[in-house]
Amino acid sequence: MGKPSGFIEFPRELPTRRPIPERVHDYLEVYNPFPDEKLKAQGARCMDCGIPFCHQGCPLGNLIPDWNDLVYRDQWRMAIDRLHETNNFPEFTGRLCPAPCEASCVLGINSDPVTIKQIEVGIIDRAWDEGWVQPEPPKTLTGKKVAVVGSGPAGLAAAQQLARAGHSVTVFERADRIGGLLRYGIPDFKMEKRVLDRRLVQMEAEGVVFKAGVNIGVDIPAEALLSDFDAVCLCGGATQARDLPIEGRTLGGILPAMDFLTPQNQRVAGDAVPESPHLHAKDKHVIIIGGGDTGADCLGTVHRHGCRSVHQFEIVPRPPDTRTPSNPWPQWSNVFRVSSAHEEGGVREFAINTKRFIGENGRVTALETVRVEMVVENGRPKFVEIPGSEKVYQADLVLLAMGFVGPERPGMLEQLGVALDPMGNVKSDADRRTSVDKIFTAGDMTRGQSLIVWAIAEGRHAAASIDAFLMGSSDLPRPLDYGNSQRPFA
Repeated sequence: MGKPSGFIEFPRELPTRRPIPERVHDYLEVYNPFPDEKLKAQGARCMDCGIPFCHQGCPLGNLIPDWNDLVYRDQWRMAIDRLHETNNFPEFTGRLCPAPCEASCVLGINSDPVTIKQIEVGIIDRAWDEGWVQPEPPKTLTGKKVAVVGSGPAGLAAAQQLARAGHSVTVFERADRIGGLLRYGIPDFKMEKRVLDRRLVQMEAEGVVFKAGVNIGVDIPAEALLSDFDAVCLCGGATQARDLPIEGRTLGGILPAMDFLTPQNQRVAGDAVPESPHLHAKDKHVIIIGGGDTGADCLGTVHRHGCRSVHQFEIVPRPPDTRTPSNPWPQWSNVFRVSSAHEEGGVREFAINTKRFIGENGRVTALETVRVEMVVENGRPKFVEIPGSEKVYQADLVLLAMGFVGPERPGMLEQLGVALDPMGNVKSDADRRTSVDKIFTAGDMTRGQSLIVWAIAEGRHAAASIDAFLMGSSDLPRPLDYGNSQRPFA
């Protein structure tokens, strides 16, 4: 543990955010630096709790109390070694993960939990600054070749683990740059792309070959992977966006969130983006349908574009400010949260459903909505319209951020013939093997839309299974052997 009385002496503290009038005019990360001395005090809050429930909250099995204590004791080099034992990319999770570990912190039963996420990102940023993060190429090569399809967090984790085990790894990415959602889904104000790029440089030095702009199943027949490689890992994500097929959906100015976020990230990267009235929110009345992380990413982006107004719709009721009896510790806390984007402005509307889109001259001009009440029938939520609550909202741009419904079937998956589960995800067993020999899968492509920490855990787990498949055994860690994440193939 850290300081025995630390959780009594020190309150929870996080870095401040840059002033709103400043940050909405750029795409730099929103947080101010957090001094090491403050991080050490936060590490001192970690308790000798006997059973560290933060472990069960973390799919990676991060050794959280270990590196909290090491930070408190000013032993930063040992802290990054502990952190890297379980997590390939703590600079990603420390910025982007919603921190289920903190929701499970024992201190959180009756007080504010330890700032686990902030300590994590503090450790890795210090490690990069000190030059402690270096390539770790294998001492010997196995002669085995592995293809990884998809370069999001699951694909990158699988690729790095396999390359360090001595296999020749090629990562295929259909976008023009490597990174998946880390590249084109996450705005720079949440994670500047230099954070991703420096890790890719490390991986290339470890032997990973990246091939961007290659769409497997289109540019290269999917079957070619089976003949050219000894194993294949499918990490293409759950990229099929949930649509809203109601009246007026075909009007111009209504588009999926990723169709809006991707061009913006390309602009920030300095790329030329085709001009389109639908891809910029300046002086527009914007409606974002969906209240999750993707919706918040859209919200922060339209603020920076200079929108005239913005509303964010969510069909479920407003979450409570504190845990309810039906949501006890150490479950994920379903409470009301305010992200940096919400702090910047806009109106959040809960318990509201869009009935139809209204337009003129082929473009959306408004939405017709109704308030709803959520009731539970047979264990499933149902939304009942409240009579007389209809309302029309002006809208020049509507962004659909309602989540994703699984991987895209046409192309690669259809050509490979892998079995899908009832939800439409790639079916796999506990070792992340698919129904086709030599093919494994990891991340949202098999799990469904989930968290970055789960994607990295899935990638590490699949890498261990592939290594064992190729070599007969493996010393790579298998994080998903713990907890309830295993699924028999049937």
